[in-house]
Amino acid sequence: MLHTADPSPLTALDTDTNVADLTADSSRAAERQAVLRRHAVTPYADALDRYVARGPMQLMVPGHGGNDHGLASRLADFLGERTLQLDIPMLIDDVDLGADSPLDQALALAAEAWGARRTWFLTNGASQANRTAALAARGLGEHIVSQRSAHSSFSDGVLAAGLIPSFVFPTVDNVHGMSHGVSPAALDAALTAAEREGRPASAVYIISPSYFGSVADVRGLSEVAHAHGAPLIVDGAWGPHFGFHPELPESPARLGADLVVSSTHKLAGSLTQSAMLHLGHGPFADRLEPLIERAFTMTASTSTSAILRASLDIARHSLMTGEAEIGRSITGARRFRQMLRDDPRFGVVSDGFDSFEDIVDTDLLRVPIDISATGVSGHWLRQRLIDVDGIHFEMATATSLVAVIGAGKTPDCELVHRALIAAVDSEAAGVEREAHAAAGSFPALPAPGALRMTPRDGFFSQTELVSAADAVGRVSADTLAAYPPGIPNLIPGEEITAETVAFLQAVAASPTGYVRGAVDPAVASFRVTRSA
Repeated sequence: MLHTADPSPLTALDTDTNVADLTADSSRAAERQAVLRRHAVTPYADALDRYVARGPMQLMVPGHGGNDHGLASRLADFLGERTLQLDIPMLIDDVDLGADSPLDQALALAAEAWGARRTWFLTNGASQANRTAALAARGLGEHIVSQRSAHSSFSDGVLAAGLIPSFVFPTVDNVHGMSHGVSPAALDAALTAAEREGRPASAVYIISPSYFGSVADVRGLSEVAHAHGAPLIVDGAWGPHFGFHPELPESPARLGADLVVSSTHKLAGSLTQSAMLHLGHGPFADRLEPLIERAFTMTASTSTSAILRASLDIARHSLMTGEAEIGRSITGARRFRQMLRDDPRFGVVSDGFDSFEDIVDTDLLRVPIDISATGVSGHWLRQRLIDVDGIHFEMATATSLVAVIGAGKTPDCELVHRALIAAVDSEAAGVEREAHAAAGSFPALPAPGALRMTPRDGFFSQTELVSAADAVGRVSADTLAAYPPGIPNLIPGEEITAETVAFLQAVAASPTGYVRGAVDPAVASFRVTRSA
């Protein structure tokens, strides 16, 4: 009888470990397949298909009646009759009415896809999400710590809700005119200062990713916010595709964010003006959920677009089942980056992101191009590419262009590179170089003035127009933001300082800058409150 030796403990451990690993891999694969089966459907979009297939006669809104008859003929020619057929009102059986309706099913799938406890479909864009978030935050208290470079729609929400903000400032790349994010240490310092001054924050609002693809430490920020007793609201408008490919950053809802603004149309494939708001699974979910639901009712249209909702449902399906296509987009973006690195005319701004303490990751589908070596303005180059080549970049600063590549899209980056070369080597570029060199650089950002009244009170106060010289020491009734980099330099209720006036006028006088919200292009006058 042949006997084999007992395996050594190490061999046995290796065998057990391998078996465990194989079992775990098999379990993960089975779970992944189950998830893909769930997300293979588009319940809301399918419900619209069923509605159209029934051929209903519509004696209800919208007035086009879902067909190309009469006055609707021109609209049908322009959009196609099927678009009119899909454009149905709210409160339709087997679409959005009833328990576990197709809309409910679509929302549940979206929540699972982004790692949320609950998701809302929005048809007034991420701007609606920001206003909803601000109104909900007011239900927790009146004080909020907000990243200073917040979108104007959040500032609108602060005004509407009557929140009293204090600020945490993002890091700023002064070379390229870019504002990024905040670090956990900076947030902790801002929250500690707010507590010391007797106005502890009831909520925190930060932005990740930035307009330029820089990604903040959302997990670390959520831990800091929670340690100070506040939920973390993340404006993730530019990261709706996060979490859908292993080479992309994770969805903020899976990193501890309590509320996530997601502008789904930006890179995730839904139609313009469609967005989502995700509630996380964190310690504030039970308190936030009813507040969000009530605020959502206040900000949503009572004539919500079925077509926009369906595009959100389909975008979720496409992201969940399109990992390979997203991977091809990432490969193309990497190739584009390498073309730029290999060309002495250009560079990749995100290659230097490691010098900023707040940046922990990069969105590979955002390509910020350094054009400073060309000597032309980014604003000039962007317009030149539009006029000559029909190529539209997302945005520009004085020294950069930002390309946005939608998840699952593979634009011809070789063609784009050739167009960039042709533009910067043109005769017109020589003229632009001289003008750009004469323009000089933007001055440094000034510190904000003291907040002398709440933004809401400042906005609704009696106002008057005064000269820039007379505005110093007065209280602003407007929000003014210089571009670049786009950080609000004044908000309603804030004291106007001499440094701020000088900065805004210098930006306004530059060929590559402007001031959003200014009374006049030269910022020669300011709208101030009469009461202070």
